[in-house]
Amino acid sequence: MSAVTASRGLLYGADYNPEQWPPAVWREDVALMRQAGVNLATVGVFSWAMLEPAPGEWDFGWLDDVLALLTDNGIGVDLATPTASPPPWLGHRWPDALTVNRDGVRMSNGSRNHFCPTSERYRERSRAVVAELVNRYASHPGVVMWHVGNEFGQVCHCDSCAVAFRSWLRARYGDLAGLNQAWGTSFWSQRYSEWAEVVPPRAAPYLINPSQQLDFRRFASDALRELYLEQRRIIAEQAPHVPVTTNFMGFFPHVDYHSWAEEIDVIADDSYPDPADPQAPMDTALTHDLMRSLSDGRGWMLMEQAAGAVNWRDHNVPKTPQRMRLDSLQAIARGSDGSCFFQWRASTFGAERFHSALLPHAGADTEVFRGVCRHGADLARLKEVAGSRSHASVALLFDWSSWWAAEEDAMPSRRLRVLDQLRSWYRPLWRAGVLVDVRSAGDDLFGYPVVLAPQLYLVDDEALAGLRDYVRQGGHLVLGPFSAVADSRGHLRPGRFPVGLTEVIGGSGEEWLPLPDGIRTGLLSERLGDGEARTWGERLRAEGADVMASFTGGPLDGLPAVLDHRFGAGRACYLGTVPAPAQLERLLDMVLTGAGVAADRERPPVDVEVVRRGEALFVINHGWDERGISVPHPVRDLLTDTVHSATVPIPAQDARVLIEESR
Repeated sequence: MSAVTASRGLLYGADYNPEQWPPAVWREDVALMRQAGVNLATVGVFSWAMLEPAPGEWDFGWLDDVLALLTDNGIGVDLATPTASPPPWLGHRWPDALTVNRDGVRMSNGSRNHFCPTSERYRERSRAVVAELVNRYASHPGVVMWHVGNEFGQVCHCDSCAVAFRSWLRARYGDLAGLNQAWGTSFWSQRYSEWAEVVPPRAAPYLINPSQQLDFRRFASDALRELYLEQRRIIAEQAPHVPVTTNFMGFFPHVDYHSWAEEIDVIADDSYPDPADPQAPMDTALTHDLMRSLSDGRGWMLMEQAAGAVNWRDHNVPKTPQRMRLDSLQAIARGSDGSCFFQWRASTFGAERFHSALLPHAGADTEVFRGVCRHGADLARLKEVAGSRSHASVALLFDWSSWWAAEEDAMPSRRLRVLDQLRSWYRPLWRAGVLVDVRSAGDDLFGYPVVLAPQLYLVDDEALAGLRDYVRQGGHLVLGPFSAVADSRGHLRPGRFPVGLTEVIGGSGEEWLPLPDGIRTGLLSERLGDGEARTWGERLRAEGADVMASFTGGPLDGLPAVLDHRFGAGRACYLGTVPAPAQLERLLDMVLTGAGVAADRERPPVDVEVVRRGEALFVINHGWDERGISVPHPVRDLLTDTVHSATVPIPAQDARVLIEESR
């Protein structure tokens, strides 16, 4: 990534689909790209049927012309392997290459993402088209990045996937005895006596084994990763020095991005916040923090976003050009070295004909395109930001396996949702301008003064030991409800909960109690203020911990709800409920202050997001009223080259990128 941004600065561009247009339009496109400041185009994502109109018949002439045109005009190419959407001939000739849902229905073509990840015929044809692409363009001077597939997320339950699932299970557990133990098959007479009996979770009359479900989710993610790696290896053989990426989708439920991250040279994400949702800026910031954390310093980029409206919501409210700009700058503030869009020119046909683009149907003489050009100038002014890093003092824990396991069927409550908990804990940090890394419980956490685990339902023994050592050696841990409940197999840990951490929190629990509707359960606390317990309660007892809050009313009346405990050189808090937002905010603020994290920080004004990246301070006003922030030294706004002293005004729906003027 650094090699690409060193010459181009921040990357700015879009998916480009020239196959939808005659060659005369291509020349107009490139001229307008240069006018807008575009320096990167993702090409070929959905071009398989154009490149290979019939099996083994190739047509690269049009792509040669497109790449030459872009390269001659200084626009880099992120060249995609077109394997996300096979041509109709593949499924027509080989129906077993099509995906099958859990009800046994085989999908058809006519859309996209209709392939089976384990189909050998699909993989054979994928390897062929990738090999042809790489043979032709590995040394092309305009190709600055390779893009494998698109939005990997397919899950298939066919017989081919059943065979592959069994192989995956053999590698994980060794034999049937290991599998039977891991899945607890003595329950409901599910013991397997031969591998052929093991199938993916399919339609069944009642609840399916949760350990089977969990492992199939892991397998499905790994099967897609192997598709990615298979194509990456072909690219690396001939273009070893060109970075390879694929586009993630934020907190996507079907792929464990933690397990993919080390295989991606440039972490890339597709982000489509709803401009009608007042919580969207906060939710988007959390997702950007996830991507920056997955990158771990290698750089990430926003690969797709909308310039205006999308086409897939029930009511598609468009972004204004101002909102488009703020969404893009928010990603740059949180570590992205690129701001790209779907797509360059709006399609006049197909399923996404109402999806916005940098160049809308009405053409260049539009407010949208004028905004696109203005933002291209913004990003050119921010060239020095490319490659700079952010440093977070807080780790927010999130694991895909724990998410999957916590939201299986037959749980104590469907209302205790993992992402809801994650966002509610993140919200006060975002509002306070505290930068957060999103980490896995098994990561090395010792560099963070504070670790927050809103809900860590599933955690393995090694991660538990790491959390104990983290607190013992001086860390500050805050652990949310329904945590340390299950092991890596999804089996419940016997004993008082949170099992393995009771000594750390100075207390323990014996029963989970989803709270009844219609009965108010309060939370009494001198330190946090009084509030209300919501959704969830736990029957706890303090065993050396201070009781920060207690339940009042309802089935837990008088019992501890929040515990605070010194352990070794560190401190741990445990929440046995979902507190009111104001109480949670006070608790987190107390922990941050106690850990010395931004204790002297000035809270940003309402609707204003403040993020430091390297030497640049990004200040983004998401609201509709002018705000201001105070600065101790004169600062210069990189976007306007204006110098400010004492107070920096931030107009509504606007941003500042500030550096100390002494530089």
